[in-house]
Amino acid sequence: MPADRFSTATRLRALGENAAARVYRARTRARQPRRGRLTGRAALLALVVCSLVVALAYPIRQYVSQRSDIADQRRQAEQIREDVERLRDRKARLEDPAYIERLAREHLHYLRPGETGYSMLGPGDDEAERSDEDRSADQPWYGNLWGEVDTADAQR
Repeated sequence: MPADRFSTATRLRALGENAAARVYRARTRARQPRRGRLTGRAALLALVVCSLVVALAYPIRQYVSQRSDIADQRRQAEQIREDVERLRDRKARLEDPAYIERLAREHLHYLRPGETGYSMLGPGDDEAERSDEDRSADQPWYGNLWGEVDTADAQR
């Protein structure tokens, strides 16, 4: 047997069997679906990326929120600047004596010495022109109080 072991025919048969086994293994590997290879490095990388996303989510949200607040504050400051400018213009107009005189004539019906003023009432304006304050002056205080209670009840 030892002589047979080293014979060429025996060696060729052994090589053929080994080659056939390799071909068979290669075919069975090709038929099997390939499973995903998640290596340790890939898992660690995924863990690091997820950790970074979680760690940065809150600061990024805060940053966006603060930028929005800054924009709102800038809009408010611009509105206040416009209001200040408008009030400065009004103050300058109120310092003009001619403007004050015109306002007094229009709204308060002031007259210059020697002028005669007239107030014209339309038909039925006597009662319609009277405000609630004028009507309430004709009633006693408890009537006014009860009228305010009725008004508040009606608004509810």
